[in-house]
Amino acid sequence: MAVMLEHDWYPVALPPNVVVGERCWLHSSHAFVHCASGRDVALALGDDSGIYHGTHFELGPDASVVIGRFCTLVGAVVCSDGDVRIGDHVFISHEVVIADSPWVVPPQAAAGAIRGSGPRPRIEIGDDVWIGARATIVGDVRIGDGAIVGAGAVVTADVPAGCVVAGNPARVVRGEGWSA
Repeated sequence: MAVMLEHDWYPVALPPNVVVGERCWLHSSHAFVHCASGRDVALALGDDSGIYHGTHFELGPDASVVIGRFCTLVGAVVCSDGDVRIGDHVFISHEVVIADSPWVVPPQAAAGAIRGSGPRPRIEIGDDVWIGARATIVGDVRIGDGAIVGAGAVVTADVPAGCVVAGNPARVVRGEGWSA
């Protein structure tokens, strides 16, 4: 069954493999204009979460994105041909880029061309994470529960739980291993 968003300015139904939870807000089906995922679930949006203006899912044929409950994405771009898991109570601010490869290309062109036949990349963002404006998360990385990624940070390695990271490349500025 085709799902049309009543308020949508873009007159196209959501892709059939997009699952939206209860009491969610999805600004527009235009967020999926570059979604080529052939997975059973390209996107699963948890209850009480919001996908706001400017957010786009540039998903290749093997991509799957799962977003937890009480999350907010504002103008973010998720570009993947692998698995992206976002926990509960996560805030992803304006113009954040989440990409499983440093070569962000349209999903149709990426279909295995860059990463080859190895395992699908995986990006994991834990519960209660805040990601500041214009941060970039790239590669096969995990961001631990309660972490904060500063505005403009470039995350290319795992971020421990409860830490604050900033800079390019991102480094711990508060939390594990930090000293004044």
